[in-house]
Amino acid sequence: MWAAQYYKVKRPRQFITSGGLGTMGFGFPAAIGAQIGNKDKVVIDIAGDGSIQMNIQELATAASEKLPVKIFILNNSCLGMVRQWQELFYERRYSCTLLDVAPDFEKLAEAYGAYGRRVEKIEELDEAIEWALNINDSPVIVDIKVNREENVFPMIPAGGSIDKMLID
Repeated sequence: MWAAQYYKVKRPRQFITSGGLGTMGFGFPAAIGAQIGNKDKVVIDIAGDGSIQMNIQELATAASEKLPVKIFILNNSCLGMVRQWQELFYERRYSCTLLDVAPDFEKLAEAYGAYGRRVEKIEELDEAIEWALNINDSPVIVDIKVNREENVFPMIPAGGSIDKMLID
């Protein structure tokens, strides 16, 4: 949802999203399809760590086909959108959203024959993006650690109308 809010789309068919409709895991298979259909274009999947775990095994498909999909994981060690709802509407009673046990995405990428890199500080991000964009023969995972409590705004509560939108 951060990408949907902040990415500056310049032309039609440049940005694909599930629109926050609960299809966790949508981004990576969509990126694989987009890369197959656009071999000469840079294709980027911006995913949460929970989302990418829904179908990370498809990294085998991307690696075997040498699809240079760039996967940028915004890793907050939780199912971010669900955690946000539990924080805002259920007094932080978290249930099944905190991912305290998770794979090392950098090593997982390498296990599939892809490239992996971890970003733990904002100062490392620009270099990691440049690195990823310069790899053209294999999938790339950039695991970007972000604050668990970071929320996505604006949002509209379930059943609410736009005049009930939460800004912060």
